[in-house]
Amino acid sequence: MVYAIGFALFALGITVSVALHECGHMWAAQATGMKVRRYFIGFGPKVWSTTRGETEYGLKALPLGGFCDIAGMTALDELDPEDLDRAMYRQKTWKRMFVMSGGILMNFFLGFLLIMLLAIVWGLPRFDQPPATQLGAMNCVQAQGADQKYIPCTGDGPAQRAGLQRGDLVTGVNGVPIKTWNEFREQTEKQTGPFTYSIERDGQKLAIPVTPEITTAYPVRDGAPKQVAKVGVGQDSYGPVKYNVLAAIPAAGAFTGEIGVRTVQSLAQMPAKVVDLWHAITGGERDPETPVSVYGASKIGGETAEHGLWSLFVLTLASLNFFLGAFNLLPLLPLDGGHMAVVMYEKIRNVLRGRKGLPDGPPVDYLKLLPATYVVVVLGGSYMLLTLVADIVNPVKLFP
Repeated sequence: MVYAIGFALFALGITVSVALHECGHMWAAQATGMKVRRYFIGFGPKVWSTTRGETEYGLKALPLGGFCDIAGMTALDELDPEDLDRAMYRQKTWKRMFVMSGGILMNFFLGFLLIMLLAIVWGLPRFDQPPATQLGAMNCVQAQGADQKYIPCTGDGPAQRAGLQRGDLVTGVNGVPIKTWNEFREQTEKQTGPFTYSIERDGQKLAIPVTPEITTAYPVRDGAPKQVAKVGVGQDSYGPVKYNVLAAIPAAGAFTGEIGVRTVQSLAQMPAKVVDLWHAITGGERDPETPVSVYGASKIGGETAEHGLWSLFVLTLASLNFFLGAFNLLPLLPLDGGHMAVVMYEKIRNVLRGRKGLPDGPPVDYLKLLPATYVVVVLGGSYMLLTLVADIVNPVKLFP
C-alpha cells in the first residue's frame, strides 16, 4: 500500500514539475507582453478547459507532458491580424530568450526548493562519502519470505562473529579483487561455505575468514527464489547534515551546484548508456547508473516510500527537475535549447549584416530544420522506449 502511494505521489510530482515548466514559459511570455493562446497539461483528447482572459487553460487525456501555445512562436504560425505585433518571433532577442528559458529556470528553481526542504527537514547528504567497498553497519541476516518481505532476526551476524569492523575496506572476496559494492555483494552471495575477505584496516592488510549464512532471496528480475550467502553487513556512509532556514540557503545552493555538475556528466554519458540498457534488457545485470523512464523513476519513488526513505524520495524528485532543466538546454529542436539556438543565430546573423550595412534577415525557416528535428524526435523516442522496456523487464535495484 505504501509502495503504491509513493509510486502515485512521485508520478504526481513529475506531472507537477512538467506543469510548472510550462508555467515558466507562460508567465515569462505574459510578463513580456506576448499572447499565450493555450496552456494544457497532457496530450491527446481534451478532457476539460476554461478560458481566462485571452488564454485557454485545460487538461488532456494523456498525462505525458504539457504545452504552452504562444502566438507567433515561429513565423509559420497562423496569426490574427491584431496579434501580429505581439508575435513571439518579432520580439526583441532578450524577450524571446527569457521566454524560452522560463521553463528551464522553473525546473532549476523547483529543484532548489526541494533541496531546501531536504536540508531543513531531513538534512543534506554528503558528497564526500567513504570508499565504495568500506563496510558499514552490521547485523543479523534477514531471510526473505515468499511474499519477498524480510523476516525479522536477532543476534549477531556472520560479519560480527568473524571480527569484521565498521570502516574496514574490502579489497577482495575469496581471492577475487573487487572495487564496487555490487561486486562485493555478487562475490559474497555466490559463496557456498567458509571464505576469506581481504581487507585494509588502519594501514594493515588482513585476511578475515567468514562463515556465511545461506538464505533464500528473490531476485527482482524473475522473482524466483534462490539460495545465496549473506554475512549481514551494509555499505558505509556518512549521515546527512541538517540546517536551519537561513543556513539552508547557501548550503542548498552549494549542493545544487554539485548536483548540476553530476547532471551534466550524466547527460554526456547518455549515448554510452545505450549498450548498458540493451545489456540489461537481454539478460545482463542492470547498471544502477543507467537512465530511467518516468515509470522507472516512479517505481524508485514507490520503493523509497515503502522503506520510509522520504528524504531519498525528495532528493530523487529534485534531481529529476535538474535533469529536465539541463536536458532542455541542449541546442536541439524541438527542445527549448534548440529554439534558443535559433534565436541566437538570428541575432548574430543580423549583427553581422548590420556591420555590412544590410537590413536584418528574415526569420529562420523552420521547415528547413524539420529533417533534423525529426531525427532528434525519433532518436529521443527510441531512447525513452529503451529505458521503459529496461525498467519493466530489469528495473534498477536500490534495495537488496
